[in-house]
This record gives sequence, structure tokens and C-alpha cells, in this order.
Amino acid sequence: MAIITLTTDFGEKDHFAGAIKGAIYSELSDVRIVDISHSVSPFSISEAAYIIQNAYKSFPKGTIHIIGIDAELNPENKHIAVLLDGHYFICANNGIMSMICTEINPERIVEINIHEKIVSSFPVLDVFVKVACHIARGGTLEVIGKSIEVIKPIQNLKPYVNDDQSQIIGSIIYVDNYGNVITNIKRKFFESIQKGRNYKISARNHSFNTIYNKYSEVVDFTKPANERQAEGKGLVVFNSSNFLEIAIYKSNTTTVGGASTLMGLKLMDTITVNFLKDK
Repeated sequence: MAIITLTTDFGEKDHFAGAIKGAIYSELSDVRIVDISHSVSPFSISEAAYIIQNAYKSFPKGTIHIIGIDAELNPENKHIAVLLDGHYFICANNGIMSMICTEINPERIVEINIHEKIVSSFPVLDVFVKVACHIARGGTLEVIGKSIEVIKPIQNLKPYVNDDQSQIIGSIIYVDNYGNVITNIKRKFFESIQKGRNYKISARNHSFNTIYNKYSEVVDFTKPANERQAEGKGLVVFNSSNFLEIAIYKSNTTTVGGASTLMGLKLMDTITVNFLKDK
């Protein structure tokens, strides 16, 4: 039984997500549909890229992932289907796939060319669903598109490193449900530049010189519970996906706030890591 996942910025209020599911079931009644997220910020390529990169690996090989972000067809925004790491991805060629492709090379990329057969003002419904169902039936990518070699990158996806490797300049690519802010600096990259040196991480008017392995490490459990004062404390961790993250311990965006609100941080804000010279 085929699995088709959905990642979109459609939200839950409108009919869009439901209509896509209905169209899939109309073609393949025994398929399984999984919602990864419909709460991506509108047109946020970096958010969608982060979500799909960290979700797809949990699904079995052969899963088909529809990504409905900024999908309107135009001369600068073609549609593609990608076979990568044993998974199929159907999306616009707007940079969404470039985060995954920096770590794993695609096995095949095609530019979808079935549009002349379909009149559509809603390509995720009319085009992406057709492609997904074609693949789910065992169809090949060559039938629905022409092979291409490269995909469009996301601008500023990679952190900048200065010439003497004393500084990394990264940016915030995602704000999660807790208000934690995730940067484009991965652990392996950070450690390759750090080379054991001490560091200072700066974000607006806030700075940190410790990266924790988990959120609760910020708590001094040797103190009585009423003396710890850890809740609401800012910290930096490498999160479960190994991205550098600035967080608030036990944050709640609807009550005490999160790193995004309490520190005034938002998507694409700059995060700076300065490596300190040994004394």
C-alpha cells in the first residue's frame, strides 16, 4: 500500500488540504495519506525545507511526499519530481529540496511537463496529485517529465565563515511550536570550524558561551526545586536534528513566551558565532 505525505502552508481553516486528500482517494482508494504539516508559514521555503528534511526519513522507502509551498507555475517556478534516498518528492523547483540535496545527491530529477494536458489554477491538487498517484501505481518519472541535472538553491542556506575561520554567520531558518529558533548551523559544520576553541554565540542583544546536549542540562538538579529558577532561562542546544537552536527552557508561546518572542528573534535573523583565541 502506497504512502503519500502532505506538507503545505494551507492551514486547517480552508478546504485546500481536504480537497487534495479527496482527489488522491478518488484515484487510489487504498492509499495511505499522512499529514506532515499544513502550518508552514505562507510561502516560507526554509521552513518547509527544514520540516520535510527532518520528517521524511521516518517513513519507509518508496514514500511519496507532496510539498505544496509556493507552487504556482510560472517561468521561474517550474514543477519537479525528485527521487532521493529511496523517496519521491513532488514540489516546485523553488529551493525546497536544496537543504536535503546538500547532504544526499538525488538519484533522479525530472521537470514535470504534463501541464498541457491539465487546466489548473491549483497545481498541488491538479498536477501534484496526478504525479503522486502515477508514482504510487508504479509509474516512472520519465513518463511525467524530462530529466534535469540541478535544482534551484535556497539563498543563504549555508552559513558564512570568514577567511581566518574565527567567525560563523548563520541565520534563523525555522521557529518551532515552542518558540525555539533553529539556525542553519549544523553540529558537524560547527565542530569542523570550532576545532576545540571556546566561543560566543550572539543573537541580537543576547549571548551564550555554552551549548547543551539537552534542554534539562540548564537545570541545577542539586538545588531544591523551589530554588532552581530554570524555567524561562535562555539556552543553546544542538537539537534532535543536530541544528544549532536557541531556546527557552519549558517555554510556552501562549503564556511565558519563547525565544522568538522574549528575545525578539524571527526568521532570517542573523546568528553570529565568534571563536575565541586561546589565552
